[in-house]
Amino acid sequence: MGPDGVRSIWRLGVAVALYVLIEKVLEIALVGNSAVLAWMRSQPRGVLSPGTLLFTEGIRTAAALLAGLAMSKVEDRSFAEYGFPWREAFGRRFWQGGAFGFAMLTLLMASIAVAGGFSLGGAALGAGEAARCGTLYALGFLLVGFFEEGTFRGYMQSTLGSGIGFWPAALALSVWFGILHVRNPGEAMGGVLMVGGFGLLAAFSVRRTGNVWFALGMHAAWDWGESYLYGVSNSGMGAVGRLMSSSLHGPGWITGGTVGPEGSIFVFAVMAAAAVALHYAFPAKPKTP
Repeated sequence: MGPDGVRSIWRLGVAVALYVLIEKVLEIALVGNSAVLAWMRSQPRGVLSPGTLLFTEGIRTAAALLAGLAMSKVEDRSFAEYGFPWREAFGRRFWQGGAFGFAMLTLLMASIAVAGGFSLGGAALGAGEAARCGTLYALGFLLVGFFEEGTFRGYMQSTLGSGIGFWPAALALSVWFGILHVRNPGEAMGGVLMVGGFGLLAAFSVRRTGNVWFALGMHAAWDWGESYLYGVSNSGMGAVGRLMSSSLHGPGWITGGTVGPEGSIFVFAVMAAAAVALHYAFPAKPKTP
């Protein structure tokens, strides 16, 4: 590995350490408040809920933004160089990614349903509660997208890629991304492989669109549709306040078992089809002679 690679890994290590420090400080400051601690203890355990999702992802996103801001000052680089041009925030690429992610998930759920492994069921919430939970989950999963795509496909990809090349960095970060999901309740190897593959797909979208906004929209829409709209497990975790009384039934290779649809054999075909769609939707720019 050359000196550029060593420097990029060093910068990445500093950024990760700074993020962990800021996250812990924020956690201690918040949990030290008796009202916040009492609220946390009242939340359901082992499942997603709108409140806990917003709380945990809010801390992670704030820590990542503060760490990124500090690194941008140290490195004299803008957030646009990390893949986040703010002038394009929630613009066309974000909404295209959202539609793309939701279409991917719907294709996956339809495939499982055709194979006899998914039943949508009826509405589980009244209109008012459905609107409340849907909005809160949308905000929560938007934070998930900000944190996970902003760090793995944003700062980390930009920094590591500058030293070892785009695709070696994308592969290494996708493996890391998958491994981090092992700790989720109900997670299994099929789900971990899917998460790693999703990381590569997101990196491909960054390569073709030029920034992270498409990947962020794709990620947030997938998670929102999975946990809230279709009401199935997301990376091994169920959710309270889901819209539909859905059920998965049948062999684990079809349904994904405890992982949920992300562990289904069909998810890999869906991601392959998504990669082909991205290839044609966003052609590679010709190289300048």
